[in-house]
Amino acid sequence: FLFFSFLSILCCLFRRHLPHFCLVWQKRKNLNGVLIMAFLGARIMGLLELFITACMPVLNMLLVTGVGSFLATDSVGILGKEARKHLNYVVFYVFNPALIATYLAKTITMESMARLWFMPVNVFFTFIFGLIFGWIVIKVTGAPLKLRGLILGCCSAGNLGNIFLIIIPALCKEKGSPFGAPDVCQTYGLAYSSLSLAIGAVFLWTGAYNIIRANSNVTEGDGSSPITQTKVLVSGGTRCADSEDNHSISSDRVDECALPLISNPTKTKVPLLERAKGIISSVSGAIDLSKLFAPSTIGVIVGFIIGGTPLIRNALIGDDAPLRVLRESGELIGGAAVPSVTLIMGGNLITGLRGTASVPPSVIAGVVLVRFVLLPLVGTALVKAAVRYGVIRPDPLYQFVLLLQYAVPPAMNIGTITQLFGVGESECSVIFVWVYALASVAVTMWSAFFMWTLS
Repeated sequence: FLFFSFLSILCCLFRRHLPHFCLVWQKRKNLNGVLIMAFLGARIMGLLELFITACMPVLNMLLVTGVGSFLATDSVGILGKEARKHLNYVVFYVFNPALIATYLAKTITMESMARLWFMPVNVFFTFIFGLIFGWIVIKVTGAPLKLRGLILGCCSAGNLGNIFLIIIPALCKEKGSPFGAPDVCQTYGLAYSSLSLAIGAVFLWTGAYNIIRANSNVTEGDGSSPITQTKVLVSGGTRCADSEDNHSISSDRVDECALPLISNPTKTKVPLLERAKGIISSVSGAIDLSKLFAPSTIGVIVGFIIGGTPLIRNALIGDDAPLRVLRESGELIGGAAVPSVTLIMGGNLITGLRGTASVPPSVIAGVVLVRFVLLPLVGTALVKAAVRYGVIRPDPLYQFVLLLQYAVPPAMNIGTITQLFGVGESECSVIFVWVYALASVAVTMWSAFFMWTLS
C-alpha cells in the first residue's frame, strides 16, 4: 500500500521521468483510483513528516543518555556509582530548585495561572490513575514488598519536566509542526513546559517521594537502626506520652491513656485551642514536613511567589530589571539540571544492562503497559472530553502538552529518590532500561498521533 501510494505521487510529480510507470497506470484507465491513491499517499507522507518531527526530540534525549552510559562504563569510569550519587545530591539540592524557580518566575503570572488552571487537575489525574493502575500491577504480578513503592512511583510520576523542556522547543522548530510560528510556539511552549515541570515536581516530591520512602526500609542517623514511628494519641494530651517515654505506665492508667475522655467523664473538656494543638502535633508526628517540603517544592513556591507578585517580578524579570543578575545566575545554575539528570539516567541504565538485579518480567511489562498504553488512552479520552465540553480552551499546543503528560516514561528523578534512600537502585535501573528503550518508540508514536489529531 505504501509502495503504490508513493508511486502515485511520483507519477504526478515526475511524469516525464517515469513514463513507463505512468503508462501502466494510464492503461488501467483508473484515474479516480490514481487520485485516491495519491491523496492517501499524501496523507501518509504527512503522517511520516509528523513522525519524523516527533522523533527528533526523543533522539536528542537518547544521545545525551548514551553519553552518560558511555561515561559510566568501566573503561572510562568518569561517571561511576559514587560520582552519580554525589551529582544526584547537587541536582536534588541545587540544580532542580533553581531550574523550577527561574522558569516559573519568568513564565507564570496571575493571568496565566487563571488560564491554565486545568493543567494541575490534569497532572492530578495522571498521578491518581497511575496509582490505580500501579496497584493493579502489584496485585496481578504479586510483586515483592521491596518493589511495590518503586512500581507505584514509576506508574504515577511521569517525566513531566525534563522531557518537555527537550521535546516542546524542538517540536516548535520543526517545519512539520502544527503549532504555528516557531517563536510564538517556543514562548508559550516554555511556559506550558515550566508549569508542567513545576506541578510534576510537586507531585513527585510530595507524592511519589513519600510513597517510595514509606515502602523502603530506610534508616536514619548512623544507618544502624530502623526508623521508628510514634503514634500520637491526640485526646490523651501529653501526660501519657511522657509516661510512655519513661516506661512507667501503671496498669490502672492503661485505659485512661487509651481513652481518657471516656474513662473519666467528669473531667473538664479540652479547650478548642488545645485540641487544635493536639491535631497539629499528630499530623507533624505522622508526616515529616522536612521531607514533604523537598528543595524542588521550595523552588516551586519561590517561583510562584516571584511570578505572582508584580513588584518582585518587575525587579527580577526583564532586560531592564534592576535585579536581573539574580535571575540570570539562577538560570545559569538551573541550566545544568536537564543534562545532569539525563547523564545520570544514562549511567544508571548501565547497571540495568549488567543485570545485577532481578526484576520479574511481569513487573516490567506491567509498568510499560501502564505508562505507554493505559494512561495515554485514558488521557486522550479525558482531554478530548474536556475540550468538547468547553473546559479547555482551543489551543493546539496547550492540548498537546496535556495529552503528552499521559504518554511520557517515569520521572528520571525516581532514580534520584532510590539513590537517596539506597533502596531499589538496581531494580530501578533495570526497569528504566526497558521503559526508556521503548519510550523512544512509544513517545514518538503518541506524539505523532496527538499532532495528527490536532492538525
